[in-house]
Amino acid sequence: MKMDIILAGVGGQGILSVAAAIGYAAINEGLHIKQAEVHGMSQRGGVVQSHFRISDQPIYSELIPLGKADMILSLEPMEALRYLPYLGETGWLISNEKPMVNIVDYPDADALYTSIRQVENHVLLDTDKLARKVGTAKASNMALLGAASAHLPLKEKSLEKGIRQLFKAKGEKIMEMNINAFIAGRSLALEKDAV
Repeated sequence: MKMDIILAGVGGQGILSVAAAIGYAAINEGLHIKQAEVHGMSQRGGVVQSHFRISDQPIYSELIPLGKADMILSLEPMEALRYLPYLGETGWLISNEKPMVNIVDYPDADALYTSIRQVENHVLLDTDKLARKVGTAKASNMALLGAASAHLPLKEKSLEKGIRQLFKAKGEKIMEMNINAFIAGRSLALEKDAV
């Protein structure tokens, strides 16, 4: 078993937290992980991307070749498309639909959605809105992780435990809001898959 994931977004959206939650879950299941250096995180609003690999065998390289990713998980639609050349033929593109307009010539959102919908295996949803429903827009990243969870080689309970490990130091309330955002994202994505 192996899975290669490109994590994408812009600085401040919580890509590192998504990677950490996945990492905790994978390690809790006895799997190997490798993560490439995250780029752009030092500047809020700057591009952030990371290569994340999971396997039941040792992993020798943290970089994912073009056309070989099993998933692109993006907190921003334009960033999802930026990394599309990495996606394999049967891979999943899972993206938040809420744009982070951080440049003057940001593309038309509807054009971005049309391009994402052309990918056979895609999930496009407003994770910001889902997170606000459970109490905080800051949990949008965990709602996106929930949407991706049905297509990850990790158990739902392992991912929830990973989220708990990640947010435990921030207190019960923050931890539960992030778990609830994860559950909301997973439920909505499963509904969309069933349609």
